[in-house]
Amino acid sequence: MSYAEVSVNSPIAQRRTFSYAIPPHLEINVGQAVWVPFGDKRLQGIVLELSPHPEVEETREIAGVIELRPLLSPQQLQLARWISEYYLSPLFDAVALMLPPGFERRTITFISPTPPPDFDLSTLNAEQRQALELIQEKGKLNLGQLEKTLGRKKAQTIVSQLVNRGLAVKSYELEKIRVKPKMVPYLSLAVASSEAKEATDKLRRQGKASKQASLLEYLAQQSGAVPWAEARLNTKCSKATADALVSKGLAKFEEVEVRREPISYKDIVPSPPLTLTRAQKSAFEAIKSSLAEGKTKTFLLHGVTGSGKTEVYLQALAETVKLGKKAIVLVPEIALTPQTIERFAARFPQRVAVLHSKLSLGEQFDEWQRIRNGQFDVVIGSRSAAFAPQPELGLIVIDEEQEWTYKQQDKAPRYHARDAALKLASLSGATVVLGSATPDVESFYRAQRGDYQLLQLPERVTPYDGSALPKVEVVDLREELKAGNQSLFSRSLFQAISQAIANKEQVILFLNRRGAASFIQCRSCGFVMRCKRCDVPLSYHLTEDKLVCHQCNYRIEVPESCPRCQRRRMKFLGIGTQRLEQEVGYTFPQARLLRWDSDVTKGRYSHDEILTKFRSHQADVLIGTQMVAKGLDLPLVTLVGVVSADTALNLPDFRGGERTFQLLCQVAGRAGRGVRGGKVIIQTYAPEHYAIRAAAEHDYASFYEQEIDYRRQLHNPPFTQLAGLTYSHSNDTLCQREAERMKRFLDQEIASQGIAGIELIGPAPAFIHRLRGRFRWQLILRGAELSAFLSPLPLPPGWTVDIDPMGLV
Repeated sequence: MSYAEVSVNSPIAQRRTFSYAIPPHLEINVGQAVWVPFGDKRLQGIVLELSPHPEVEETREIAGVIELRPLLSPQQLQLARWISEYYLSPLFDAVALMLPPGFERRTITFISPTPPPDFDLSTLNAEQRQALELIQEKGKLNLGQLEKTLGRKKAQTIVSQLVNRGLAVKSYELEKIRVKPKMVPYLSLAVASSEAKEATDKLRRQGKASKQASLLEYLAQQSGAVPWAEARLNTKCSKATADALVSKGLAKFEEVEVRREPISYKDIVPSPPLTLTRAQKSAFEAIKSSLAEGKTKTFLLHGVTGSGKTEVYLQALAETVKLGKKAIVLVPEIALTPQTIERFAARFPQRVAVLHSKLSLGEQFDEWQRIRNGQFDVVIGSRSAAFAPQPELGLIVIDEEQEWTYKQQDKAPRYHARDAALKLASLSGATVVLGSATPDVESFYRAQRGDYQLLQLPERVTPYDGSALPKVEVVDLREELKAGNQSLFSRSLFQAISQAIANKEQVILFLNRRGAASFIQCRSCGFVMRCKRCDVPLSYHLTEDKLVCHQCNYRIEVPESCPRCQRRRMKFLGIGTQRLEQEVGYTFPQARLLRWDSDVTKGRYSHDEILTKFRSHQADVLIGTQMVAKGLDLPLVTLVGVVSADTALNLPDFRGGERTFQLLCQVAGRAGRGVRGGKVIIQTYAPEHYAIRAAAEHDYASFYEQEIDYRRQLHNPPFTQLAGLTYSHSNDTLCQREAERMKRFLDQEIASQGIAGIELIGPAPAFIHRLRGRFRWQLILRGAELSAFLSPLPLPPGWTVDIDPMGLV
């Protein structure tokens, strides 16, 4: 008998596999999805390896096969193991990144009553009686429903008591399948056309079956089967009419699988390759050479905004396809606009797949299946597209590689898509291109060290008057206040907006904070309205006239008086995009406005609608958060105004300067892409800050030299590695106590193992101390090979580990 090591879909499994015997009647392969017994449940599992010997003495048999064809390739299985080991995440969570959308199915617990007929209910307390009566009323009750009625902890305690007394039993079922191939009923003739014509004439002679005759005549005119919905619409016939034809053997229904198509090619015109500049050609030739060799190599394509990085990507992709290989292109979710997708779809018509969170589950499922079948040359998507089952992988492109959104931060595994893609490339022999106008400091350091090959595009492809980039003016807001200007717009920005609108040009105003006011405060006692579940002030949203928590979405009405002192002196402080939109409307009443932030992009097509309006000049001024900074090519935009450049500068995070520089350069890059040229105005209270000075000069080199020097002095990445350990609990004192205990434990481990160079920072309250009702305390580890150090250590429930966190806030 042979055995399989299986990763099981259970939180208990953590980072280990389980040995199962393979029954003689089953043929099991690596990467296959199987059903396995686990405790008293039947769960999903993925076979990671086969072995003639089990890891343990006693094994149970695999219960069945979910799908005959393996779901994961050998490279994907190796990648999943690496993610689990490096990011210290449960193994199945890492495997699940690569499974078909909707594959995972939770186990649902049901409770059934089993009391003896003569049982005396008076021996139960009131809560036990209530629970048993509910179970008896339903006959079989979902535990989740009972938890909603009684509360989670109470329901679980009572159920355990009833089960122990023999009054109820638990059973387990898998939730319903969440997504399937979309099947559509088609209707067609079941007889030859000549026979259908005779039958039509006969039905018309009968008089009473004119509807059947009309439908039969319509079907005879079609070249094949037609969707029933289309036939019903065109003939105005009912289902009963169609059923009558089917019963007479004249027509037949059949279920046809149809694809849910996320890309509409209706308005996409195929585009030929563009002529490359000398710098573009040099970069392309280096990538082409690597593709021909078929060995893993990583390039850092550093090109200023508008330098034609995308054209280099497109021609590298075409070269990959020419060599019989396929590719994956990663784009930050925020930059995955229809405009971006159009450029790739126009170059590779009908050969581009899209994967991102705005697609329906059905669309994601269909795209995944077709990718797996090798039907696409290019997969483009957000960070999850790194795990698409693209066969014959030859090239991975990561655009805007510096973006923090490539890091999954809200749940395990807390992977970085760039690092996962680099590992996948090393396993599959693919070439990697990391592209950015403002590369991540750590990536540029690796390029300087020789780990990556640096390719540079120093000039824009279409400079307007001989200069490559728009001129940047930095306005010192301290001087504006001294001059008596207290408005949101400096004198320079006011004049520039007025001039652009008068010239029928377009303006982008950037403010990386949504809402109308950052917080409201009582001017008598100083009380600030805060979220009852999170340790943050509530922001005022003008459109809803409510106070909103940007962490947990808690909402309340705006109080007329202070809840503490009862005085009616509540003051709205700080600004957001809603307030900015209001002020622009007051100051420039003739301007047509659009706002682009997460408050107005809840719908699936919201981004497309806003971008289409602005591109067609239905608005003069676009106001937005970082959404306006990425991937937009708008030739009519001649002015970009940064209303406040200081948002991230004063955060307690060593990456604050880098993020400010990157964001300012990106948003500035939206200006001057047309023949009219462009200008950027940055408003700040810290014009002397090195990040702002470098951004104003479009000078990445000077920024990098200053930043890498600070990192070296303070022992921050890339010179060391960081790991964040966060403990959360509903009781702050217990939370602090556990964090202090963990600090002592880690100190002892470092000392006992004789490890040099690992430093512990903390424990300290997290930047947002209370989040969604739970207090959080944090420990930061700084050193080398932190995954290997932490991997064997026991971490109690409540702890989360983030290897290579994007920041410390």
